[in-house]
This record gives sequence, structure tokens and C-alpha cells, in this order.
Amino acid sequence: MNLLTILGLAVALSMDALAVAVAVGVKIGGVSRRQTFRLAFHFGLFQSLMPLLGWSAGMTVASVIQSFDHFAAFALLALVGGHMVWAGVRSREESEAALKDDPTRGLSLLALSVATSLDALAVGFSLSLINVSVWWPALLIGLVCAAITAAGLQAGRLLARLSWMRRAADLSGGVILILIGAKILIDHGTFAGG
Repeated sequence: MNLLTILGLAVALSMDALAVAVAVGVKIGGVSRRQTFRLAFHFGLFQSLMPLLGWSAGMTVASVIQSFDHFAAFALLALVGGHMVWAGVRSREESEAALKDDPTRGLSLLALSVATSLDALAVGFSLSLINVSVWWPALLIGLVCAAITAAGLQAGRLLARLSWMRRAADLSGGVILILIGAKILIDHGTFAGG
């Protein structure tokens, strides 16, 4: 597998991470270097680990995971996105208290990291089928994802500055996450009976 192919794969796998990073940047507004590092590091790490897991899982486990990975991704994104939408519709006092919520920490970070990297599991499995070593692609996928995530978070931060209403930022970010989850279900043919 050549470098250009691996880069294309890495960019394609990072698109969900990019959209989520933009939504998170919009939600938290004033993004710190630590938040950028945490989100980029975790998204990149999970994006690297999933191909390794898919590679090692082999044919037996991959077929089991493939049957529900899109539901897991949807559930995780809908949960975090729903929380953001809820923050957007709460009263002003509740919304100001919710600003302390940081999606770059704790369970939200873990849920987002897993949800944005599940497709990479199937990629790792696919690489094992064509006898391609997974180490170099996994490393490159993780690095590209980390860079794209950091850029997306900063783009979201800039978009939040343009927004004069925090509620609108929470609502739009939450809706984006839920739509990404729905897109994952649609892409897997869930609503078409597939």
C-alpha cells in the first residue's frame, strides 16, 4: 500500500473526527492548548488503535463487531449531541453552569474518541485480508487524525466567536453530532433494511 493511498484513507477516516471537533470547538468557544492537545491526542490515539484491533481481531470477531458498530457510534454521538442540545435549551442560569462541561475530558472524551474511530476497526480488518502490514498505516492514520482534529477544534473556536448566542452554538453542535450518528446508520443501510 503506497503512501498516497494511506494518506487518502487517513483523511477519509478523519472526517467524522473533523466534524465532531468543529462541534466541540463551537460548544466550548475559548479553546485552550490543553483542550486541543487532549482532543487531538485521544482522537488520533483511538484512530490508530482501532486498525490494530481490527487487524488482530481477524475474521471471526470483525463480523460480529461489524453487525453493530454503526449502532454503537450512533448511540455515543447521539448521547453527547443530545447533551449539547439540552444545554442549548436550558434556562440561562443552567446554561451558564453547563459551560463548565468540557467534552475534552472524562466520559465525553472517551465516548467521542470511540464513536469517531469505529470505522477504522473495519479498515484494520480489511488490511489483514489483503496481507498489508497495519503498523505504518495505523501510525499515519492516527497522526493525520490528530492534526485534522486540532484544526477542526480551532475552526469551531473561531465559529463560536462569530456566534453571539451560546445557546445557538450548543444547539448546532449537538445537532451536528446527532446528524453524524444518523449518517453512520444510513451509510450502513440500517434504514434500508440492510
